[in-house]
Amino acid sequence: MTGDPQYDEILRTLKSLFSPGQVIEIRILSDDGVSSGYFNDFEMAAVAIGAQDRDPRGHGMYVTLNEVSSDLLARRANRIKYRIGRQDQTTADADIVHRWWLPIDIDPVRRSGISSSEPEHEEALHRAEVIRQFLAERGWKEPIVADSGNGAHLLYALDLPNDETSRDLVRSVLEVLDNRFSDERCRVDTANFNAARIWKVYGTTSRKGDNLPDRPHRRAGIISGAGERREIMVSDLVSLIADSSTDQKNPSENLNDRHDHSVKSQSSFRSSDSTCSGGRSIPDLGAWLTRYGLSYESKPYQGGILFSLDSCPFSEAHRDGAYAIQFENGAIYAGCHHDSCGSGRQRWPELRAKFEDHGRCVDEWIASTRRSRIRARLIAEGRIDPDDESDDTQKPGPSTNTKASEPGVEADADDNDLIRHRAQEILTTGDPLAFILQTFAHSHEGDHSVGECLVHSLASRLVINSKGLHVSITGESGKGKSHAIETMKSLIPAAYRLEGRMSDKALFYMDDLVPGTVITLDDVNLSDQMQEILKGVTTSFQKPFPYRTVSKDRKPQICTIPERCVWWIAKVEGAGDDQVFNRMLTCWIDDTQEQDDKVLDRTLAAAGQFPGSPTQESDDVLVCRKIWEEIQQVWVVIPFAERIRFQSSENRRNPDMLLDLTRTNAALCQQQREKCTLNDTCCVIASERDFYEAARLYVGLNGEDGGQAHKLTKRESSLLSIIASLNRSEITVTELQGTTGWTNSTITKLIHGYRSYGKSYSGLLEKCPAISFLDRTESRGDGGCTTHRRSKAYLWDEGLYEAWMKGGLIWLAREEQDHDQIQPGDGGGDAQPGAEVRTEDDQISEKTEPNTDTCFATSERRVEKDDATEPSSCIQESGVCISSLSSGMFVKTGEFPTHEPCCVCGKRQTQYMERAHESWHDGTATGMLLCSSCYQRLISREAARMVALPGVIEPDRMVRLQTATRKCDLCSLMPAVWSDPESKTHLCDACYQREVERVSAERSRSCTSPP
Repeated sequence: MTGDPQYDEILRTLKSLFSPGQVIEIRILSDDGVSSGYFNDFEMAAVAIGAQDRDPRGHGMYVTLNEVSSDLLARRANRIKYRIGRQDQTTADADIVHRWWLPIDIDPVRRSGISSSEPEHEEALHRAEVIRQFLAERGWKEPIVADSGNGAHLLYALDLPNDETSRDLVRSVLEVLDNRFSDERCRVDTANFNAARIWKVYGTTSRKGDNLPDRPHRRAGIISGAGERREIMVSDLVSLIADSSTDQKNPSENLNDRHDHSVKSQSSFRSSDSTCSGGRSIPDLGAWLTRYGLSYESKPYQGGILFSLDSCPFSEAHRDGAYAIQFENGAIYAGCHHDSCGSGRQRWPELRAKFEDHGRCVDEWIASTRRSRIRARLIAEGRIDPDDESDDTQKPGPSTNTKASEPGVEADADDNDLIRHRAQEILTTGDPLAFILQTFAHSHEGDHSVGECLVHSLASRLVINSKGLHVSITGESGKGKSHAIETMKSLIPAAYRLEGRMSDKALFYMDDLVPGTVITLDDVNLSDQMQEILKGVTTSFQKPFPYRTVSKDRKPQICTIPERCVWWIAKVEGAGDDQVFNRMLTCWIDDTQEQDDKVLDRTLAAAGQFPGSPTQESDDVLVCRKIWEEIQQVWVVIPFAERIRFQSSENRRNPDMLLDLTRTNAALCQQQREKCTLNDTCCVIASERDFYEAARLYVGLNGEDGGQAHKLTKRESSLLSIIASLNRSEITVTELQGTTGWTNSTITKLIHGYRSYGKSYSGLLEKCPAISFLDRTESRGDGGCTTHRRSKAYLWDEGLYEAWMKGGLIWLAREEQDHDQIQPGDGGGDAQPGAEVRTEDDQISEKTEPNTDTCFATSERRVEKDDATEPSSCIQESGVCISSLSSGMFVKTGEFPTHEPCCVCGKRQTQYMERAHESWHDGTATGMLLCSSCYQRLISREAARMVALPGVIEPDRMVRLQTATRKCDLCSLMPAVWSDPESKTHLCDACYQREVERVSAERSRSCTSPP
């Protein structure tokens, strides 16, 4: 004893709670921050705590309850460091060596930040006594009873390792006490289950808020039980948890009634932990698990047996983490460590009910209804005899499953057999893609191409050599992007659906994320980190994507996102980052007025329907899920891959996407394709039909259904189409406003791009080479006053636009075709001699005509070889043959185009007129008009006829110019972009390419000719 009673009380507290020499952490909370120190000398700790407690700025003095690793003494040995920073570490759960205490904190309910009043304080002390008596009557040893200053404490001594099972056990006990004894006046704190929990140091003052007479600051202290340590058994904890599962809390009872009831019925609860609703006991938990097909590994635990289950019976989202314990007294505890499975709470009653005969009447009714509906459909299709009562829909077949004799189980088995049979029939003889899209259309109106992209994305998970197909859906807000995604997600098994939103790093820490999961980002602004993650995951599609970080204990940690996860992004303006956009199948949601009318009709029709069964799903939906379960992972071989031709290979990811679309078509129809097995890998041989189906979708994504080749949104594509239809070389935003009806801001953003939430979105000036802008100043004078006005004019190159739009052309060459054959559509927009260009409205057939190449183009054009000897360059389109015209006959109309038709193609908005002094047509003075497109064709034709004498031009010496400053010396029509520094010869790009080809051909002939 010393002369300081506070020091004596603090020292007595430390000696009562901890063993001599045990390392503890003292943590002090104050207005200035957090202070911390580690002690193994209790006397020095008592001195430091007493000195800090006298400081009125301190809120409370705390100590770690459980045993801390002795290594942590080196952090701050027997001293307090004041106002620790972020780099100063405190005790974490992993630093606890052993659990020695079960902490029960009873706190009066009041507003935060204030001390308790005297009535509230007394109520907490009384509630602690009620809990102590309740647990004592169950055989628990006496605890340390203490006054926390504002509430009451009960500390029960125990002996548990620091592991997840012990953590879950303590958490469940606290939850049981909270459910039984918490009310509107006092509550049991359930947050004290972690091993590194800090606890009030008895003998110190609790300061919350100001010290007022009705809510004073009080000193915490031990009331009783500070003598000999008396430990409770683990079976006491388990028995309490098990008994509580059958003793539900009744809100109408007062506290004393609940306590009396629990005491009186205690004897009836003793055996409830090992019996089911029918009163049957389970003497051997291992035999029970084996009976119901639950495999496990067992080991001794706390005098009983711990069963680690091989797969989780509570969730299909993960396999590990589930366990069950049977203690020495027969008590049973079961749970799962995963947060999504209750974080270790007691789930034994739920596990029993799942496998034993309990509460199946509703399931039996649902199964019976579904079986009757399926039977009626089979009878209507003529697939079973209506008089045959022995089919599988009426009587269960033989089964070796132990659950076959239970009510309702045979109905589920029959339903599953019928669903599986129908799925297999579709996979072997039907069209799986068409069936899934038809089911998709039952719930979502229109957007067929969007649904098709989502199906192919799902199928890419099942192709071993796929690089992954991910989908980006763009369109106006409220047009059904989210609904399309949710509808398609409902057609896949639940294990592969990831619901809700997530943070950037949540994907790495989700225990229930399995390979092949569908991850959706719906109208989310992708952060820089999420974009980098998305790039990495899509690149590493067939293997897990690692992410290196540090844990909360500052230790290196490697987290991973599983392989073959597909990403679906729905956003108004696209993914934002062009590198992310390039990795996606880019499709547009249908926002036409016709689609709006269809959606409205469906919405109104649905409003007049009565509700169905909330637990019942369409059979077609179940069949779709079964189809995805039945499709196996395969390696798809494309034997004709070398015959596939692309007009543009600028984006190297687009050919991979077409090949993956071909692979996924073959994977979906794998049971209808040729197969072989190589190195234990099932290989499927793709057919040309798979290519045609892939090409059809690919063409649609480069036309009316998406912007795959150029990554355009639908509004950007619409604006380009409007500008092209005007047939003008120059246009302003004001004129576009009058044509489109859009706002100035909308058009400016579409052309120039914009920034939103720190992200840059590129515009048409960056995506399309046919549009450029001129920043100019206009001067207008009136009455001696001159006004200068700055404006932007947009320049339009129709020829360049047509060439750019043809970038999505693909076709399948004949087997004997040379790889260097000229591509369909080459020639700067002009038809090549011997080729006919025509538009077809019919769908592209998978059958090729004799001696032709099957060709798919984004503009719905088809180029075919023609054996006609008559040149088709003279195309009679409107009355004047273009071959009879020359560019010198025409001049520009001026600043604005005319609304007269073009004399060649008949289009309005002509920009070139015939020279008045060179009237030649029928000897009259009537002038002809040309549109910009026909004028460019005319120039290209004339330039193609200009041939230089051999040896005059040496293309090898020419260099490309940065800017064009003069006309071509050969054709005098096009801007010169190539120059010979020695001869000062300048050529346009068309003439230069022609000369290069001519020189190359001459050199080839000279090498092959005989000497």
